[in-house]
Amino acid sequence: MEKIVLITGATSGIGKATATLLADEGYHIIITGRRTHLLSELEKTLRTKTKVLPLSLDVTDNKQMEHVIHSLPKEWSNIDVLINNAGLALGLNPIDKGFIEDWETMIDTNVKGLLYVSKAVIPLMYKSPIKQIINIGSIAGKEVYINGNIYCATKAAVDALTKAMRLDLLEQGFKVTAVHPGMVETEFSNVRFNGDTQRAKKVYEGFTPLQSEDIADVIRYILSLPQHVNINELIIMPTAQANATIVNRK
Repeated sequence: MEKIVLITGATSGIGKATATLLADEGYHIIITGRRTHLLSELEKTLRTKTKVLPLSLDVTDNKQMEHVIHSLPKEWSNIDVLINNAGLALGLNPIDKGFIEDWETMIDTNVKGLLYVSKAVIPLMYKSPIKQIINIGSIAGKEVYINGNIYCATKAAVDALTKAMRLDLLEQGFKVTAVHPGMVETEFSNVRFNGDTQRAKKVYEGFTPLQSEDIADVIRYILSLPQHVNINELIIMPTAQANATIVNRK
């Protein structure tokens, strides 16, 4: 059976690794992202393995996103799996010294973007025998840390929305899972620190962090389970990380 998965934020990190791994598993892949050049590069790679449909869109722009999703070609309109991966952190300031623009971007992307995509895509999943939604959260949604404030709040919202989806979509046979990673070495810290590569590198010094492929492999496992089995949530950490802030650095 041909299975279609839509992955947001697929141009780098966890989204890109997941698209690559699921292409190897035979899924047909809808990849979305804002950076069209990276989207094009990934499309070329995936086309050697499976069918792929790139969608250049910004999840924070609901009108654009709705138009793109509602205009999907017929052969791509019966989606089986939705992976809400798009998200980011900006800044690491105490709440009284934070930047409103950063707050709004995090809320618009991590919370409203997830809602916009889900609202548009879920109706396209009704006929699927799979109907799996995977939301990428964070340990930050489970444990608030110093100066994490708004980012932690947005990921706590993702955790709550995942539980709400599981309740609201239960009678329609949806499986809804939250994956909450700890420290994963991606563009995450580089984005958080506004391109300060040296500061970003220090986040991962002295221990072995998770890699994007580790999370992709967890997602592959979740999707491999029988239809009567659902993982409600999963917290995955580097061995050296005990909680949101305690890391054993050598």
